[in-house]
Amino acid sequence: MTKGGMESVEVFPAEGKGRGLKAQKEFLPGDVIFAEPAYAAVVFDSLTHVICHTCFKRQERLHRCGQCKFAHYCDRTCQRAAWLNHKNECSAIKRHGKAPTENIRLAARILWRVEREGSGLAEGCLVSIEDLQNHVESFSEEEKKELRVDVESFLEFWPPQSQQFGMQYISHVFGVISCNGFTLSDQRGLQAVGVGIFPNLCQANHDCWPNCTVIFNNGNHEAVRSMFHTQMRIELRALSKVSPGDELTVSYVDFLNVSEERRRQLKKQYYFDCTCEHCKKQIKDDLMLAAKEGEGKPSAETVKEVIQFSKDTLEKINKARMEGLYHEVVKLCRECLKKQEPVLGDTNIYLLRILSIASEVLSYLQMFEEAADYAKRMVDGYLKIYHPNNAQLGMAVMRAGVTHWHAGLIEAGHGLICKAYAILLITHGPSHPITKDLEVMRVQTEMELRMFQQNEFMYYKMREAALKNQKIHVMPEPSNEASPSLFHKKE
Repeated sequence: MTKGGMESVEVFPAEGKGRGLKAQKEFLPGDVIFAEPAYAAVVFDSLTHVICHTCFKRQERLHRCGQCKFAHYCDRTCQRAAWLNHKNECSAIKRHGKAPTENIRLAARILWRVEREGSGLAEGCLVSIEDLQNHVESFSEEEKKELRVDVESFLEFWPPQSQQFGMQYISHVFGVISCNGFTLSDQRGLQAVGVGIFPNLCQANHDCWPNCTVIFNNGNHEAVRSMFHTQMRIELRALSKVSPGDELTVSYVDFLNVSEERRRQLKKQYYFDCTCEHCKKQIKDDLMLAAKEGEGKPSAETVKEVIQFSKDTLEKINKARMEGLYHEVVKLCRECLKKQEPVLGDTNIYLLRILSIASEVLSYLQMFEEAADYAKRMVDGYLKIYHPNNAQLGMAVMRAGVTHWHAGLIEAGHGLICKAYAILLITHGPSHPITKDLEVMRVQTEMELRMFQQNEFMYYKMREAALKNQKIHVMPEPSNEASPSLFHKKE
């Protein structure tokens, strides 16, 4: 079954998994298998004033809708593009007196589109909204209670003159949002800013070691003529070679967890038991829980104690980060590393988590040399665990490269930036803003490296002068969120 721009894939009955997506032709790493615009999408409640409601880019100054005073846009182009989806919402917000929560807004946008186009297949969609999984029957009592609250709030917001839908259909739509909502990020891909429904993407099944990745592309409307504008979309990109007939898979969760933990997470959030190869055979679990080898090998009891200490410390760190106490975070990390280093192996995920936090926070505090040391160890561990073309690995290598550059370690910095660039070319593509930023850094560090190799003394003199005259590029404030995960799950 193929449809409008989706000729390269087909939906097939996947044994034990409902439906799945299969490739119709060969793809190589970095190839875009398909791009899909959102069926419906909304900005998170907390960011409605700073994120464009059409393209989801973060902008300094946004135009506000003169009618509802709620929706915000980059410019007239985005505002015009939004009108079809915003028209009903605009008058409903005015009638209701305020905008409802993101879940209600998304459900309303879906149902207004069903009202406009009917509930059958929308253009370019392989499946209809009706055919998407809602998993309502698997909801816990708490989730069912939340669902009832959402349905009641929705009915208060939904205008009497719009088409009326039955309770079961409205509940189905909320179930679909809960299980299939996809996280939308800002233009640099660093912050989750909204949630959308992409029916074709919903057909891709999970695998902890997938052959595809999904990247959100905010589109581009900078061309003078609107016919050359590209719309906001997600892109399904190949991570490894895919042959015709292969199932296309994506990972719903971060791989950096032992198989038991990933399975628990998947069961809780998506209501299925993962049967992928990596979970069945517990591949890489030994690396993720590795203890020091060789002489003075620690006892199983000692390893257990240190892991428990690490878990307790991570809780304290999260609390200190929430309160912005970054020097306290550094102190906790150093204490934890002192206990971990004689006991845990260099790929142990508890050690890697502390190294990651320590390098990020120390970079923010401009203690770059210590940060670079931790970042290098973190990357060395990640490279042994992650798929070589993993987006999170690429982003971590990039951060480590920038940290080394700030520390004046130009050779190591340039090497890491080149490695990150190679990964992000595949996962994000050459035109993604973060890849473009990285390309600029790659060219700059290459130039600096040549200068460094020709005359080390002059290089440091020039660098010192440059850093005195310009405000040093400070790392962004450490975020308390992990980088945006693939699917949005309402907490």
